[in-house]
Amino acid sequence: MRPSVKILVVDDEPAIRRLLRSGLARAGYDVVEAGTAREALNALAIDKPEVVLLDLGLPDRDGLELIPALKEQASVIVVSARDATDQKVAALDLGADDYVSKPFDSEEVLARIRTALRHRLPSQTAQRPVRFGKVEIDLVARVVRKDGSEVHLTPKEYGLLSELACNPGRVITHAQLLRSVWGPGHESDVEYLRVAARGVRRKLEDDPARPVMLRNEPGVGYRLTGSE
Repeated sequence: MRPSVKILVVDDEPAIRRLLRSGLARAGYDVVEAGTAREALNALAIDKPEVVLLDLGLPDRDGLELIPALKEQASVIVVSARDATDQKVAALDLGADDYVSKPFDSEEVLARIRTALRHRLPSQTAQRPVRFGKVEIDLVARVVRKDGSEVHLTPKEYGLLSELACNPGRVITHAQLLRSVWGPGHESDVEYLRVAARGVRRKLEDDPARPVMLRNEPGVGYRLTGSE
């Protein structure tokens, strides 16, 4: 972890802010707190955090409205009691990097922060292959290997895998993936995604029925886990 990384915690419940502050401080982060949308925007301008933990149920504005403004300067991880699929999709489509439902596990929140911070680092490793356990994805050469042997993927399977590999650990919504891989006008063709995901799992997972790399977030999207 880089020194003096600043995290902004936005939540109207003091007890939640205290809980998060305690865990973040133990992990070595500097913590700034805000209890309202107005305070959050002020802290964004003054303290310039690198990551924002955002509750959606704020007293003066809906947290969803803040995501685009926060995202201009920081990574945004929603930490909210709203666990409906449409709320998760809305937050991610607005630019949130991740979504954690309350009640949350503090270690999970810390893991999501580490992933978000990796995305903000200068792209010095952009030319190097990305590894997920036994799987290596060379985004420059467009080659995928498992246990050192090249694996043939269809164009759509590779498109899905590469889109997720560019954002390891981050949930990418169905609509975003369909738009990127299949093109505009296909945002609702979720079955296309399911077929491609089954193909990727069959070729790359040790047990396609119990995937550990290509994970599904039901009703929301997919993420790749286990990056090195």
